Amino acid sequence: MPTTQFDKESIKQSIIGKLQRYNGRTVQEASEQQIYKAVASTVRDQIMQKFTIARDERKNNKSKRLYYLSVEYLMGRSMYCNMLNLVSTDEYRQALKELGINLDDILKEEPEPGLGNGGLGRLAACFLDSLASLDLPAMGCTIRYEYGLFRQKIVDGQQVELPDSWLENGNVWEMPVMEDACEVHFGGHVDISEEDGKQKFIHRDYYTVEAVPYDMPIVGYNTSTVNTLRTWSARSKKRIDLSSFGQGKYAQASEEIELAEVISKVLYPEDNHYEGKMLRLKQHYFFTSATLQYIIKDFKKLHGANWALFPDKVCIHINDTHPGLAIPELMRLLMDEEGLGWDEAADICQKTFAYTNHTIMAEALEKWPEAMVRQQLPRIFMILEELNRRLCKDLWDAFPGEWERIGQMAIISYGQVHMANLCIAMSHSVNGVSQLHGDILKEETFHDYNLVSPEKFSAITNGITHRRWLMSCNPKLTSLICDTIGTDWIREPEQLSALTPYAEDKAFREKFAKIKQENKQRLVKLVKNRQNIDVDPTFVFDVQSKRLHEYKRQMLNALHILVLYNRIVSDDSFTMEPRAFFFGAKASPGYYRAKQIIRFINGLARLIDNHPRARKFLKVVFLENYDVSTAEVLIPASEISEQLSTASKEASGTGNMKFMMNGAVTIGTMDGANV
Repeated sequence: MPTTQFDKESIKQSIIGKLQRYNGRTVQEASEQQIYKAVASTVRDQIMQKFTIARDERKNNKSKRLYYLSVEYLMGRSMYCNMLNLVSTDEYRQALKELGINLDDILKEEPEPGLGNGGLGRLAACFLDSLASLDLPAMGCTIRYEYGLFRQKIVDGQQVELPDSWLENGNVWEMPVMEDACEVHFGGHVDISEEDGKQKFIHRDYYTVEAVPYDMPIVGYNTSTVNTLRTWSARSKKRIDLSSFGQGKYAQASEEIELAEVISKVLYPEDNHYEGKMLRLKQHYFFTSATLQYIIKDFKKLHGANWALFPDKVCIHINDTHPGLAIPELMRLLMDEEGLGWDEAADICQKTFAYTNHTIMAEALEKWPEAMVRQQLPRIFMILEELNRRLCKDLWDAFPGEWERIGQMAIISYGQVHMANLCIAMSHSVNGVSQLHGDILKEETFHDYNLVSPEKFSAITNGITHRRWLMSCNPKLTSLICDTIGTDWIREPEQLSALTPYAEDKAFREKFAKIKQENKQRLVKLVKNRQNIDVDPTFVFDVQSKRLHEYKRQMLNALHILVLYNRIVSDDSFTMEPRAFFFGAKASPGYYRAKQIIRFINGLARLIDNHPRARKFLKVVFLENYDVSTAEVLIPASEISEQLSTASKEASGTGNMKFMMNGAVTIGTMDGANV
C-alpha cells in the first residue's frame, strides 16, 4: 500500500500554511470554522494523494466498477472517520495538541450533509465505506440536495420544519467535476423516422436541465482504494433572461432558472399533491439519467464501443425502487445514442442491473401515473410500454389466461407504472435485506415472480460499518476491546466473537460499566447544552431512535411509559428501576399522525416532569433534530435498545446492530435483522 507523507510535523505546517494563505490568520487569531477548514483540507490533501494513485490503477487495470444508485446517503460528518480510515488519528491529535487546538471542538464545526433521512441512506453510506475498505472500485450516485430533508425544531412540543442550510459555509470534501456535466431532457415529444431500414427516435421541443456533478472521496480503512460519492446538482442552461431583466421583469427573468434548480433543492418533497409527485419523478430521472450518461462515457473511454464487454465491466445497483428509471434510460442511451438493437440493449440491461428491495411498505414500491410519465418522459414511456408488452407476452406463456395475475406483475397496469415490477423484471439479481425479509418477498410480495425466476432472488442481511459505529463514536470501548482480544477485529469484525468468554469476567465487566457510565455522562451534557434538559445519569437509558412512522411503533413505546406513569401515581407501594426514555425521530412534514405522536411524547414528558413522585422513576427526552452526530453520542450511552417495528414490516433495521455493538440489550419483535 502506498504511504502518504503526513506525519505530525507536516500536518502542523499544512494547517499553519492554509490559515495564512486562505484566511491571512495565525492559529491564535483564526476562528474555529477557519481552523476546521484548514484541518479538513489537510486531511483531504492526504486522501487526494491516494485518490490519484487509485484512479490511475483503475484505469490501467480496467477493472469492473460498481455504481450504487440511491436517492439518499446519510453520510454524517466525514473528518474524524477519514482520519480513522487513513490510520492517522494519533498524528492529527498530536499535531493539533501542539498547535493548542482541541480536535473535539473543531469536529463540531463540520456541517452534517443533508443527503439522507433514515436507514436507507445510512445503509448506503456504510456500504460505501465497506466497498472502499474491501478494495472494490465503486461510485455512489445521488442528488446534491441543497437543503436536505429539514432541520427539526420542537416548539410547544410540536415538530416545526426549518430549512437545513448545510451548504452555506461550503463543503470542504466535494469537488465540482465540470467536464462530466451533462444535459437531462424533460417534456416535448418524440418523432419517429426511418433510416437505413431502422427506426429512429428523435426527442424534440424538450426543456433542458443541466446536471453538474460534485465528487466526495470515500477512503477505505487502511487500504489504497479511494472511491467516490457523486452528487448531481441541477441548474438551468439559461443563467438569466436579460431581455426580461432589462424590461424590469425581474421575477420572470429568473423564473426558468428556479424551475430547473428546484430539482436538487429538497430530499423527499411532499408528494401528497400532483406537483410534489411530479417533482419526485423529475428528481429520480434527473440523477439516474445523468449517472447513466457518465457511466457510458467512462466505459467508452476505457473500452471503446465494445458493448459485449459492458456487463463484465459495469454493475449498476438500484437501492430500492427510486432509481429504477435507470433501466429504461440505459435502454434509451444504448439504442438511440449508440445504435444498438432492442434485443442487444435488453440483454445488456438484464446482465448489468441488480436491485435491492428494502421494505414491503407501499411508499417504497413506487408507482407513477401513466399520464405523468408520458408527459414528462415521452421516450422513456415508449420504452416502458415495449418492455411491458414483451414482459406480458412472457407472463402469458407462464400463466395463460390469468389476466389479473399478469396485471399484478406488469410494468404498466391499471393506469400506473409499477417501479418494483420493472426492477424485478429487468434485473439479474433481486435481494432482500434479511433472511426473513427475503422469504417474505419470495412467498408473498413477489410470489409470482419467484415462481417464474426463482434464481434471481437472494437474501443478504444488511450490515453497518463498525469503523464509524464503534471505533469512531466509542473510542474507550474500542481501546478496551483491543486490550482484551487484540486488533485483528478492526479488519475482520467477525473476530469480535472472541469477547464471548469475557461476558462473565468481573474485571472486564467493571471496565465496561465504567465506560458506559462515561458515555452516559457525555449524552447528559449534550442534552443539557442543546435543549437545557437535566437527566440523571444513574437512570437506565432506554432508547428508540429511527424515522417516526406508525409501523416503527414509537406510539407503543409511549403508551408503555404512560402505563408505568399510571402505576407510579396510583400505587404508592409500586417502585421500579429509574428509567430515562430517549426518542430520536423526524416525522415527514405531511405525515399528520406521526407529528401527533411527537406531540404526544412531548406531552408525556411534561406530565412526568410535573409529578413529584413520577419524576423520581421516569424521564422522557425527545431529542431535537436527530442526526448522525447525535446518534454517535446517543448509541454508546444506551443500555436498552427498543426495536419494536410491526413484525414483517422492518425488512432489516440496522439501528439494532449499532446498539448491540455498543453493548445495549435489545427489546424487539422477531423481525428483520433482529432474528
